[in-house]
Amino acid sequence: MPSKTPNGPPPELAAVSSLTEHTLENGLRVRLLPDDSVPTVSYFTFFRVGSRNERPGATGISHLFEHMMFNGAKRYGPGEFDRVLESSGGTSNAYTSNDLTVYHDDFAAEALETVVDLESDRMRSLSITDSVLQSERQVVLEERRLRVENDTRGLLDEELASLAWKAHPYRWPVIGWRKDIERITRQECMEYFGTYYAPQNATVYVAGDFDPEQALALIGRCYGPIPKGPAAPGVADAEPEQKGERRARVHHPAQAPSLMVGYRAPPAKDPDTLVLDLLQYALSVGQGSRFVRELVYRKELAIAVGVDWSWRIDPGIFQIVLDLKPDSKPEQVERALFAEIDAVARLGLTDREIQKAKNNLKAHLLRELATNGGRAHAFGTYEELLGSWREGLTLPSRYQAITSEQVKAVAAKYFAPTRRAVATLVPTP
Repeated sequence: MPSKTPNGPPPELAAVSSLTEHTLENGLRVRLLPDDSVPTVSYFTFFRVGSRNERPGATGISHLFEHMMFNGAKRYGPGEFDRVLESSGGTSNAYTSNDLTVYHDDFAAEALETVVDLESDRMRSLSITDSVLQSERQVVLEERRLRVENDTRGLLDEELASLAWKAHPYRWPVIGWRKDIERITRQECMEYFGTYYAPQNATVYVAGDFDPEQALALIGRCYGPIPKGPAAPGVADAEPEQKGERRARVHHPAQAPSLMVGYRAPPAKDPDTLVLDLLQYALSVGQGSRFVRELVYRKELAIAVGVDWSWRIDPGIFQIVLDLKPDSKPEQVERALFAEIDAVARLGLTDREIQKAKNNLKAHLLRELATNGGRAHAFGTYEELLGSWREGLTLPSRYQAITSEQVKAVAAKYFAPTRRAVATLVPTP
């Protein structure tokens, strides 16, 4: 029998009061969020595989598969997935992260049967040919050239990850190393698909205008015959304790220097993660945030500053990115940045900063839940990274309960210099 949220969600999350969950015999998890306010549907498939599940020599295979999944299967051949979906008024896209690969479709409600047929076809019988592999390999290599090798932000991000992690798979980029992308074989792809794209390694979220019983019967009919795959191997985490600051300098043609600073941080399930969410908003979101106000406007040391802090299954990184002026001295900007971080660790944030961050976090949660796609993505992410979609129901109250003492304690714990990695871009002619 489907289960519903116990005692109902808080008022802010009433949109998920009708969420039901099911598991097919082959292990596929199905989550249904009916809402007939608009005659559209969003369809998300979460595969529990990302760069975290790769090995040296085959880095980037998860992202490569994201591309290959659109290139034909048994019932719908090359180019047919997008053609059929778009002819039904739909759109599709996908992304790969360190921990997940996610496919999503948005379409008119009457196209649900077509989309379920499309998605189950490529899970059951994806076509993995040498020609498709070679074609998508070239697409990915060009993407890497554009977004990493010829992009200062991409170069620094790659360098910082290799500083922050010595043993964990997070040390390599999601897009993979160039030489690995060039050598991945068809046999490796077939084995990877059989293991990680099996139904027991996936969760389907359907949100929008549909009948739950009919949708579940349709999904069962299309996905049910797909057999289970082998158990996915565990991820080895032999990451040693960091015992001091780590540094790197990247020399690359650029108009101005850049800085990227990262602090090793906890996994998504750790309670400190929500406090770091609040710190991210207080320090970098909005023109009045601490870093923007002090480093961009008052001291005029940077053109822009931001914080990239994303939840991960294993311990992640709280990353600060600064774009500098052409005549900026990175050492001077570093000192100013570290002074601000030290002040937060010693004194915490003001009550006004904390309340403003809480307001922004709540607004972000509510905006995400305002659409079918937002709800499906949000609750799918909660389930995969926090262990249950129900954890999302507690976020507003948990954010609101964060105290100034917690903020100060978490900042002091994670923003210690010994947990720090610094990557500097040095412009060359």
